[in-house]
Parts: sequence; structure tokens; C-alpha cells
Amino acid sequence: MRNIDTEEWEIRCDLAAAYRLIAHFGMDDLIYTHLSARVAGKEHRFLLNPYGKMFDEITASSLILVDPEGHALEKEEVSEINSAGFTIHSAVHMNRDDAQCVMHTHTLAGMAVAAQEQGLLPLNQMSMELYSRIAYHDYEGIADDLDERARLARDLGDKDVMILKHHGLLTVGRTVAEAFLNMYYLEQSCRIQIAATQGGQKITLPPEEIVAHTAAQSKGYRESKSYGLRAWAALRRRLDRISPDYAT
Repeated sequence: MRNIDTEEWEIRCDLAAAYRLIAHFGMDDLIYTHLSARVAGKEHRFLLNPYGKMFDEITASSLILVDPEGHALEKEEVSEINSAGFTIHSAVHMNRDDAQCVMHTHTLAGMAVAAQEQGLLPLNQMSMELYSRIAYHDYEGIADDLDERARLARDLGDKDVMILKHHGLLTVGRTVAEAFLNMYYLEQSCRIQIAATQGGQKITLPPEEIVAHTAAQSKGYRESKSYGLRAWAALRRRLDRISPDYAT
């Protein structure tokens, strides 16, 4: 493996940690779905998992550096790239300079909400904080058509969370930490919605002005450059205890 500078290695460690944490919190789907992170430089290059590895097997050194066309950038990196993962992630990285990290999941709760006509409801504080920040993208089939990239980027716009209808969830962040926390709370919001509605009981929604107020309250700390860093440090410490090889 080539010599990797300190900045890229830290990104690799953060991304590998995110893979392990997605598995830890039950948000993985066997060897499918992807998390990606952009590395520094003028070119659009980003790190992606090798196709065939479980999320709890990913290490910092196993991540593959790819270009916008989905080609591994080093000859020794011969692991196959999942074309659908490349399509979705490159669509965002190539159109959003602030999207340093992109995460996509196929969870039970996320896919269930993605099949519901009304989308994500403001049923709880977590989902209220996502109010006005959610984008939606219509299902077009397995995402291996590069033409879909333009529509994915258009539908995401400047939002940082998106529900892929009949498919799953997607989040972006200025850091791996931010993208992970966006995904964690989007997933929790979906789990709460399914739990609240599965018994057929009547649900209540808070007044629109309260939902908007809650979203506005959360806007300041979410836009802060330090957003998520304290929680992320705690999560990394957990991995250092239970799964330290992620950083190898």
C-alpha cells in the first residue's frame, strides 16, 4: 500500500469507524450499501468499501480510493466496487463541495418509511429537528444507471438527509461524524415512526409552529463546525474498547 499522509489516514480511520458503528447499531445490510468520504485534493476522489466485506470487517487500510468514474486509483486495489454504490455516492460528491461524507443504508425502519406515502412525520423531537431538511428521491430501479446521478443531485439539493423512496436512507455531512449522526437520528426517527404506527392506534402531530420552532432551535448547533465532535469522540472510544482493529 502506498504511503498515506496523516490527513487521509485520519479520514480512513473515521470512515472505518463509521462502518463498524453502522454494524454495531444494526443499520447494515450484509455486504451491501456504502459509506464514502472524500479525500483532499483538486480531483474528486473518495474512499469506498471493497465489495464483499461485511461492515464489521472494514479497516482503515482496506478502504479503496476511487475516482469519479468508479476506477480504483492504485493497481494493488483490485477489489470490486459495487456499481450502484458508486452511482449514488459519486452523484453527491461531484455536486456538493460540502458533502465530505455520504452514507446510504437499507434498514428495516428506513425502507418501511420510504414506502409510506406521507414520508417522515414530525412525531418526536428527533424528527422535528429534521423538519425542512429532508429531501426525497423517487425510485428508478437498481442505481447502476449513471444518468440517475443528475436526478439524485437535483433532488438532494442543499439538504443533508434524504429518503430514497422504496429504497432506503441517505445522509451527507461536512465530516464523517456529522454524516453519521445525521444517519443515526434519521434512522431513530424512522424506528419511532414505525413503532408509533404499527399498532394502528391514532397518532397526534404537534402544531406546525412548534415543529418549525424545534427545527429552528436545532439549526444553530447543527450548523456549528463542532457539531457531533463530542459524541463522535465517545463513539470512537467505544470502538477502541470493543473493536480496535478498525484503525489498522
